[in-house]
Amino acid sequence: MEEQANAAQDYQRIEKAIRFIEENYRTQPALRQIADHVGLSEYYFQRLFTRWAGTSPQRFMRYLTKEYAKQQLATSSNLLDATYEAGLSSPSRLHDLFVTYEAMTPAEFRALGAGVTLRYGIHETPFGTCLIAVTERGITDLRFLDEGSSADSLLVQLQSEWPQASCVNDEAGTLPYIEQLFSTATSRNTPLPLVLRGTNFQIKVWEALLRIPTGRLVSYDDVARAIGQPTASRAVGTAIGSNRIAYLIPCHRVLQKSGGLGGYRWGTTRKQAMLAREAGSVPALGQVELF
Repeated sequence: MEEQANAAQDYQRIEKAIRFIEENYRTQPALRQIADHVGLSEYYFQRLFTRWAGTSPQRFMRYLTKEYAKQQLATSSNLLDATYEAGLSSPSRLHDLFVTYEAMTPAEFRALGAGVTLRYGIHETPFGTCLIAVTERGITDLRFLDEGSSADSLLVQLQSEWPQASCVNDEAGTLPYIEQLFSTATSRNTPLPLVLRGTNFQIKVWEALLRIPTGRLVSYDDVARAIGQPTASRAVGTAIGSNRIAYLIPCHRVLQKSGGLGGYRWGTTRKQAMLAREAGSVPALGQVELF
């Protein structure tokens, strides 16, 4: 009973802290201010918040700041105004915030892809039809076609996220990426560059997935431990489900702790097929705890 009472008290403190951050992030309160508001030391509050929320108080506040800045940039042509409205001290801080969490500059976000050329192609793969999109920086998307949907629907999804970008059908130019990605060779000749767009937490999860060797399986808990947040397995699952670059970022190699297949953004049947193909390409397939 005492343990349950302590857990309930901890939750109330975190709830109170989240409300405080949501109401005051535009003034960028220091960690001490937030900790004082809930009656805890900075050290204990930092640990408690991270354990309950799956991210640090500072990262949570930066996320809210970035989301507010996005709203301001969508309605304002003045970068300086958007910076100060978001509670930041200089445009350079806004720039760093966007590059870290959105993989693009504020100007690029405001332009909604204007000036960016997205070359895309629809290709057949061992796991069905996919759309791949690349910029001069690297691969931005690889999405499989769902059963009952059309290739046009994949293109509509892509264009909705890059509404001002120039989308060019270039199957000849994107085919080499597909050929290299789905080669049966155990190693690729050259690394495939990626353009990751997401929160700092999401990118950490995707980077961890890239370290899982072919033919190996891990659990959501394993990934959470690998990024240094062992209690954030649920948040890890959400980040995995947000992955836009299928197969290359191998979210299909993550199973439930019980060994169950778990979900997959592009269908569990496709996930099973991927795992079966990889199982046949390496000497042994096994589950590992750490990677």
